[in-house]
Amino acid sequence: MTSLPDHDVAELADRFGTPLYLYDGDALRERYERLRERLHPGVDIFYSAKANPNVSVCALLHSLGAGLEISSLAELVTAERAGATGPDVIFLGPGKSTEELRACCERGVGTIVCESFAELAAVDELRPPATVKVMLRVNPESESAGSRLAMGGKPRQFGVDEEILRSSRDAVSALRHIRVTGFHAYLGTRILDATTIVRNTGTILELAESLAELLDIPLETVDIGGGWGVPYFDGEDDLDADAAIEGINAAVESFLDRNPATRVITELGRYLVGWAGRYIVRARYVKESKGEWFVIADGGTNHHMAAVGIGSFVKRNFPIRALAGQDSPADRVYTVTGPLCTPNDVVAKRVWLPEVHPGDLLEVARSGAYGPSASPVMFLSHGHPAEVLLLGGTAHLVRSRDTVEDLLRPQHLVPAELRAPATLPAH
Repeated sequence: MTSLPDHDVAELADRFGTPLYLYDGDALRERYERLRERLHPGVDIFYSAKANPNVSVCALLHSLGAGLEISSLAELVTAERAGATGPDVIFLGPGKSTEELRACCERGVGTIVCESFAELAAVDELRPPATVKVMLRVNPESESAGSRLAMGGKPRQFGVDEEILRSSRDAVSALRHIRVTGFHAYLGTRILDATTIVRNTGTILELAESLAELLDIPLETVDIGGGWGVPYFDGEDDLDADAAIEGINAAVESFLDRNPATRVITELGRYLVGWAGRYIVRARYVKESKGEWFVIADGGTNHHMAAVGIGSFVKRNFPIRALAGQDSPADRVYTVTGPLCTPNDVVAKRVWLPEVHPGDLLEVARSGAYGPSASPVMFLSHGHPAEVLLLGGTAHLVRSRDTVEDLLRPQHLVPAELRAPATLPAH
């Protein structure tokens, strides 16, 4: 992430309030463009909107050339408002509703990724226009080693098992109104090992070729997934992107020599936006309890559940620092919590910081992905934080902080007479 002086961050915190998500659009642009320059031109980059579905973030990436990978009706509308339509949009997810499938057909989504034969049948019944393509998501027989969260190779809600697909030629050819035109596979996420990414790419490309021949379908598109990681915790090293890209390019070059008309897609979310975000909170209270120091901040895991270290039995800390007192030694150990009434609301456990005072700002770095969208923002009805996007040195409010009225507006109070206690019968 590009450097922003602490006094500028403090000014933005004063202007927009805290808790606050701050996204660096210039850093995001630089990261995307650097990747696009080095990646094989035959690979289309799609942004996984679930990583950060803010419409301005999506619009910025789409303006740079990224397609959008979406998984809900709201994300479909977000994609449209971001300027992405037709072949620039793919819709996936294991539990699509009839409403979502119909919207894909009516609004011209480029590709629907079906994850079961029942879903294939549901799309077939809708008789989508020819412009709507259908891919099948495959759950490969083998599991990917080297990912923080494996997404294939075991019983999964995602996709159709490879061994089932291999005996499904009749079921695929029986479709009346749609054609399967490719395959999608996603083997793991938060991968920090380039060798794993390269191996996954080769595995998926080979699998797609094999299945296309076996099922007698045109191989128009292969989605090789993504899962590139961001190092959050001590002991984690950054992904060697150069090595990953070199290996991917070689595998894709060989594949396209045999399949020159096939479109290759990769999905990236966290890798693109993770580095470009900061979560800014303000200390409300600093207290000692049984010899340990606590900072109670105005935001916590209700906005940044990822900072809990989901999937870990041991709490690990995202990079965190105090914006004030940087010239002072980090000589005190603090546990930083949010305002929630649960002991799990721990943003950082036993971290060394300069002395923290009420009113000081703290920054959780590498927070551009899976922030509010993967957090219980409604817990205790605190609501969604503000989000700000920096572009060319100018700060733009791209999501307003929830007000109390925002939170209560969707609720409906039953009439008072229905809430009155029932009259007990006289004895």
